Amino acid sequence: MTQTCQERPDIVLIGAGVMSASFASLIRSLDPSMTITMFESLESCARESSEAWNNAGTGHAAYCELNYTSRRADGSIDMTKALDVNTEFDLSRQLWAHLVEKRWIERPDSFIRRCPHMSFVQGEENVAFLKARYETMVRHHCFDTMQYSENPSEIAGWAPLMMARRGPGTVVAATRVEQGTDVDFGTLTRTLFEKLRDEDGVSLHYRHKVTALDRAFDGRWNVSVQNMQTGESRVVSAGFVFVGAGGAALELLKGADLPEAHGYAGFPVSGLFLHADNLDLCQRHSAKVYGKAAVGSPPMSVPHLDTRIIGGRPYLLFGPYAGFTTKFLKSGRWSDLPRSITTDNAKAMFDVMVDNRDLVRYLIGQVLQKKSARFEALREFYPAARTHDWRVAVAGQRVQIIKTENGRGTLKFGTEVLSTQDHTLSAVLGASPGASIAASVALQVVTRNFAHRLPEWQERLKTIIPSYGVDLRKDEPVCRAIRERTGTILGI
Repeated sequence: MTQTCQERPDIVLIGAGVMSASFASLIRSLDPSMTITMFESLESCARESSEAWNNAGTGHAAYCELNYTSRRADGSIDMTKALDVNTEFDLSRQLWAHLVEKRWIERPDSFIRRCPHMSFVQGEENVAFLKARYETMVRHHCFDTMQYSENPSEIAGWAPLMMARRGPGTVVAATRVEQGTDVDFGTLTRTLFEKLRDEDGVSLHYRHKVTALDRAFDGRWNVSVQNMQTGESRVVSAGFVFVGAGGAALELLKGADLPEAHGYAGFPVSGLFLHADNLDLCQRHSAKVYGKAAVGSPPMSVPHLDTRIIGGRPYLLFGPYAGFTTKFLKSGRWSDLPRSITTDNAKAMFDVMVDNRDLVRYLIGQVLQKKSARFEALREFYPAARTHDWRVAVAGQRVQIIKTENGRGTLKFGTEVLSTQDHTLSAVLGASPGASIAASVALQVVTRNFAHRLPEWQERLKTIIPSYGVDLRKDEPVCRAIRERTGTILGI
């Protein structure tokens, strides 16, 4: 479908992933008169990290991801990050429930399903950590449905494949939350952009690459765009720019010479999964099971054996096996990383390489890892795994952010939202939890950059996000009520 390009839209979206789809859905729910133009360099939406085969689809709620909890010096468990991620996922559930009621999403089961979330560990030290984690978390209303077991028979009932043929006497433990989810972010993104396409005042342009961002004298942004099919270039004037372009965001921000982006750099991490489509095998495992990360590995590399429903069909995925590449996107260029290094961020990158030697060694080891070693890692989770059931899939590209703090480069794990001081541009940077907290990102962008509209939007915001203005980490009755309501609407 060919659409006329708006010359002066209120908002320009760069990138057609779940972040852009979520922000556009929220802003149009708040003000349907806002005009939006989207530019995507690929031929359709959700082709990079939002694509189901390119991410874990966990619906990150910190139930199973051990990297969101850590031991303090006194031995106690810090679950601050887990609580943050858990309640940020609640924001996504609320936005999706609103879009179901608005009939932007006709069938929530096309993208989200109930799937238990489990953590699984082996060895006495890891078992002690998991038990302490459970005892801390289960006392909080956000995690009070969590179950814990060291009983191999009980764990076998939760995850039969993982306990079959496991050696007797092996010390194991697991936690389980029945209310976890599997999310197909690719289907969700496509559904939202299909609805946006039919909205008055919204134009979507694929195979259009944004080549530059320049501030105009009137306070707007001149967005230079090239039609990749015809070679034609044009400039669009935007009142607000949202950069949801994944790994390509950093290059655009650097090119715009934003003071807020000074000192930033990117550290690309690639990945592989093993996947199985044997229906009998897939039906014998119904859970997302996360283990303990290797020393020095990034959070996105925590090993997990996942039930996935993609295109309505079940699969099993195991991985990821992390690696290093100089591309910032799966469809990117090998020159992405070298081109990103400037006098502004070279020191920060050097600092990170020095301070994260374990990570560098881990990634080199992963790159050099043989196929047989990958399969042995799977057998740590699933001892009876057979090689002929599994094939390799290339995961999406992630770019961890390197940020200069207190004069030194720091590798940041997580998702960050960068906004300009004049509130005319926002960009999403980083990786996990990523797509799972897209609604939280969208809400941050709205509250930071459209503060002058918030008084008139208060009631609408509370309709879309009923917990707006409420801290779900502290307000137990509201938290329980919202989870019951969104669970019913979403069928989970």
